[in-house]
Amino acid sequence: MVRLSSYTKTEQDEILGAGDDPFGVAATGLTWLPKEEHFGIRHGDRLVAHAGLLRLPVAIGDTETEVVGVGGVAVAPDVQGQGLARLVVTAALDHARTMGPQHALLFCRPPLVPLYQRLGWHPLDKDVRVEQPEARVVTMPLRTMVTPLRDDAYWPSEPVRLFSQGVGAVRRVPVRRCS
Repeated sequence: MVRLSSYTKTEQDEILGAGDDPFGVAATGLTWLPKEEHFGIRHGDRLVAHAGLLRLPVAIGDTETEVVGVGGVAVAPDVQGQGLARLVVTAALDHARTMGPQHALLFCRPPLVPLYQRLGWHPLDKDVRVEQPEARVVTMPLRTMVTPLRDDAYWPSEPVRLFSQGVGAVRRVPVRRCS
């Protein structure tokens, strides 16, 4: 397990192979924010797994707060089924606990929901609205899942809106903690 100083398209291709839609989400038409923190697993000189983190402002009902977004989770096809997703996500979440927010959030394709549930994630029962470039706000078509980063963290059953303004820019909002 290593903390990566950066994560490039070349490294992603090393894990998943070169392709137009390595995560199987291109059909959503969404623009994804780049992650700021990166964790990986190397087997010899080869990177075989990755998970990225990004601190994000959200509104849960009328409460504005922040979450740690988890994304870019990838395990090379030839080493899947060996627990590497658990290892790389656990390492990323260990770091996320030092970042301040009470929860981590991720979006995943429906077939991956059981994997994340085994890792302690919970699907949200409310739609999540996500800001996209050009002032578009869309309902997230992927499954939104959360996991607490603190023992006493509570996620209210309220509508969620993820604030962002296009690729790489995050609108900073005053933070009020969910309790």
